[in-house]
Amino acid sequence: MAHLRSRRRLALAVPVALSLTASLGFLPGAAAAAPLTTATSASASPADGAELAYVVNTKTDRHTIESVKRAIARANGTVVVTYDKIGVIVVHSADPDFGKRLRAVRGVQSAGATRTAPLTAAGTTDEGAAQYLTKAQAAKVTARSTASGEEPLEADQWDLRAIGADKAAKINPGSRNVTVAVIDTGVDDTHPDLAPNFSAAQSANCVGGKADTSYGAWRPANADHYHGTHVAGEIAAARNGIGVAGVAPNVKVAGIKVADPVSELFYPESVVCAFVFAADHGVEVTNNSYYVDPWLYNCMDDPDQRAIVDAVNRAQLYAQHKGTLNLASAGNSNDDLDSHALVDDSSPDDSTAVPRTVDPHECFDVPTQLPGVVTVSATGVTSTKAYYSSYGDGVIDIAAPGGDKYRIPDTPSKNGRILSTMPNNQYAFLQGTSMASPHAAGVAALLKSAHPSATPARLQGLLKAQADNPGCPTDPYDGDGDGVVDATCVGGKRVNGFYGFGIVNALRAVK
Repeated sequence: MAHLRSRRRLALAVPVALSLTASLGFLPGAAAAAPLTTATSASASPADGAELAYVVNTKTDRHTIESVKRAIARANGTVVVTYDKIGVIVVHSADPDFGKRLRAVRGVQSAGATRTAPLTAAGTTDEGAAQYLTKAQAAKVTARSTASGEEPLEADQWDLRAIGADKAAKINPGSRNVTVAVIDTGVDDTHPDLAPNFSAAQSANCVGGKADTSYGAWRPANADHYHGTHVAGEIAAARNGIGVAGVAPNVKVAGIKVADPVSELFYPESVVCAFVFAADHGVEVTNNSYYVDPWLYNCMDDPDQRAIVDAVNRAQLYAQHKGTLNLASAGNSNDDLDSHALVDDSSPDDSTAVPRTVDPHECFDVPTQLPGVVTVSATGVTSTKAYYSSYGDGVIDIAAPGGDKYRIPDTPSKNGRILSTMPNNQYAFLQGTSMASPHAAGVAALLKSAHPSATPARLQGLLKAQADNPGCPTDPYDGDGDGVVDATCVGGKRVNGFYGFGIVNALRAVK
């Protein structure tokens, strides 16, 4: 399955017109020294005849792009798609020296392979397997929900009550002029809780790097690719007397599929396509509950990984420039993203992983550590950091309910995870920072509904201003209750490494 997840300045070659203003100051820093590694971080060279995908990042003027495309042909590459506005070209090539040859071409600012295994005929951040709601359980939940005048399964949605989303819906359920795009495994828009709010005109299949807008292309490859459908329901499941409710039950939701139909990996070229498509189709908010495969952390001293960061960053900056706020999950490794040494034993995840020690100030989780992206950590029913959630002072922007199996709510099902929609008209519980980010995206959609002219930077400021910060715990943090300290919170009551500026508050957003 694909995978999910301080902010200093990244020395990337991005188009000047798309650079963020200095006042934001979020761009991660260029490596002053090589990142710490116990094993090489370089991508394996493909064998002769094995075709790989590449991103080639150039200046954005027409002359340079055309010149580079000619060089690509000479280097035995085939152009898949060109994103002229951001200077990103997606290429396939079986030449093992293609990346090296293109990096020497005039006008090319970075170039590299986006995978370590050959093309064949992601990562999400949910933690553990889905727990489907049985008919017997649903009947019990519905009985309690009906007595409270709620949606049939809402009694199990402790997460809505935790951020005041149930009360917010009575004041302002969100505007039909606001769309949240779920960049993910695809969305089953036929689900009766999603169909009323689904925007087909803003949906696509971006797998491979080129948008396919044919009808239904945005749907998951199969029912096991349920992640995007679950996320979509958390954001915008309609209050229509069926099933569950979303945080913003009247806004529109779109699906942009980026998961490989076989491996379910989220490759860089697909994510580049998704950000550009969302921006060009008037999407106000994107949710990104994943990390870009195949590297959990992309180290800037590796030419392939640097090119991945460059390409995705250009695309998400383009989206911000067009008025789109991007939110992303912080990850489920319980990593301190402000530390100087983390063990990454899962990369690359499309071939053979080689354990390495990395510095997250120099090796970046994409897209969550990119400039201007809102990084979201996860909480459980007691509003404490979920045991799995990554954290980090100066890295986490806000927190939101993501579920925690060790924190049991007083609900009919007694399940501390998050209940939402699944393909084939089903419902299930999941937990992870994958579930936290869409809660925050739903609140962002409510804020955009209340402040339609707000820029992405202004929306991020509003998200932080309305959040509730519980502050660092007074006792040592033991997330799983085994008597061992699992993480250390750094910071104060206003901003800290566990919750950033605090846990989002939907009721404040609409007031």
